[in-house]
Amino acid sequence: MVKKGVFCVLVLLLSSQMVQAQGIGFGPLAGYFQSKDADSGEFMFGGALRLKLTPSFGIEGSIQYREEKYGDGAVTVRSWPVMATGLFYLFPFLYGAAGAGWYNTTMDYDEARMGGAMMEDETTQEFGWHFGGGLEIPFGNGTRLYGDIRYVFLNYEFKQLPGSEGLESDFYIITVGLLWGMN
Repeated sequence: MVKKGVFCVLVLLLSSQMVQAQGIGFGPLAGYFQSKDADSGEFMFGGALRLKLTPSFGIEGSIQYREEKYGDGAVTVRSWPVMATGLFYLFPFLYGAAGAGWYNTTMDYDEARMGGAMMEDETTQEFGWHFGGGLEIPFGNGTRLYGDIRYVFLNYEFKQLPGSEGLESDFYIITVGLLWGMN
């Protein structure tokens, strides 16, 4: 009987810790990214939704808008990635991140920069993986500030761009965001 009582007390304590750890937050994000072979780094923006399931595990869904140029402006790539990320909290403020993204991408070819060649713009969907880590700092009233860095494995196929066989589009992204509603 004592063992059952101790077990029930432990289950209740662990359950209350899990309930306290749970929280949902949403808010804007902004960041900077640099693809390996893009002409330059660019700023991006979007939104995120986080759900903290336990003190050490959470999930995040985000959508962003980003734009970059390749081949000295010959191709402008516009992307709307939808990402799902697992968050592994090593400490209450420090986390590792790993996940996947679906990249709805439009490639606009600049005829003037391509010697007048008529190239049709194309829209594709690509799948990519990412990993990284960051900090999440509570400010009270359910508001949190977070910042992280992630590396994304994503290879675009520039089918119509001459000499693009070796271009790499993997990138890192540095992101800062606010979350409202987190416990």
